[in-house]
Amino acid sequence: MNGEKANGHDAGAQDADPRAVGGSAADSAEPQNVGARNVGSRDTTAKSADPKDGDGQSAGGRPATVGGAAVARVFRRVAGTGTFWIGVVLVVLYLAFSVARPDAFPTRFTFQTLLIETSVLLVLSIGMTFVIVTAGIDLSVGMVLIFSGVLASKTMEWLSPGEDATHAGWGLILLGLLISLAGGAVWGLVNGFLVAKAKIPPLIVTLGSFGAALGSAQLITGGVDTRTVPEKLRNSLGFGTVLGGIPDLVLVAAVVTLVGAWLLHTTRFGRYTYAIGSNAEAARRAGIGVTRHLVLVYLMAGMLSGLAGFMNLAYFGTTTIAGHGTDNLDAIAGVVIGGTSLFGGVGSVLGTVIGVFIPSVLRKGFVIVGVPVFWQPIAVSVVLVAAVWFDQIRRRSRDRK
Repeated sequence: MNGEKANGHDAGAQDADPRAVGGSAADSAEPQNVGARNVGSRDTTAKSADPKDGDGQSAGGRPATVGGAAVARVFRRVAGTGTFWIGVVLVVLYLAFSVARPDAFPTRFTFQTLLIETSVLLVLSIGMTFVIVTAGIDLSVGMVLIFSGVLASKTMEWLSPGEDATHAGWGLILLGLLISLAGGAVWGLVNGFLVAKAKIPPLIVTLGSFGAALGSAQLITGGVDTRTVPEKLRNSLGFGTVLGGIPDLVLVAAVVTLVGAWLLHTTRFGRYTYAIGSNAEAARRAGIGVTRHLVLVYLMAGMLSGLAGFMNLAYFGTTTIAGHGTDNLDAIAGVVIGGTSLFGGVGSVLGTVIGVFIPSVLRKGFVIVGVPVFWQPIAVSVVLVAAVWFDQIRRRSRDRK
């Protein structure tokens, strides 16, 4: 990449000052007659400065040519990224379902429902993006979501009269949110410590957390969903809207996405995340605290799982213990479809957003069009495998250069 940037800089310098190239050619052609060369140079400048002269018009047209070439280079660069083509796939899918059912799919209600249903998964996927960029994996996010929601719900129940949190106030709701975040953070801290400090493969660690978090949630509830969720929470975060109809859940997911994008793409934390995913040993030798950073990445993923658990509780009004068995796979699929490499070092938050919406659009479109639900996981699986295959082709092409 550094080489490409250097070449691009040199080319840009030549384009920016074409007279320097011409001057060098003149020097080599007429080294014996400096005076004649200088006179010719002044004459050419005078002609170019005259707006009535044909040569001046030609010179005046050059910036437009350079500008057009720059635009073409930018377009080629954008079109060469995986995120661009994944976005094209999403647009094509949306247009296809809109044409198939113009009366039902391209409506405000369908779009709003699609955004709401994707919000919780998007929050999970933002944390998963950071984990996968470090060449890790987190299979526990769905069960941590359940555990955090259960912990928040039971806390609000235990502190309510008659253990009925339906009429709980904002103070108790805020406490429930903090408990949910803390519950997710604990599991994230455990995962990060075992992966970074104990050097246990993340697949094994998070698979263990998957079962442990689910079992803990079932022990707390006795296997029965909690259903006394505060009405204020449901009417605000669950079903409330702001700014002319934007659902509160969507707004929270958007804020998390923007903060995640800022953190990954513009801060030292994000640069360290990419560096560790590219080569952890090289990052360590460069002075990056790899162990500490990995713990923080898994801690963040756990906290976002806790936030997603609280959002899920607000939307459904229950802990939905049996409803999140595939959330981890859905989050991983969205991140990978969005162009984040399972091998680490490559990925973007924008790609994750697009990747999360592709399966959601497929599911929603199949339901509206009337395709049997059994085809939905097949279609998502095909898209996922195609995304990984494309990533491998891209890596091989890069290695050959």
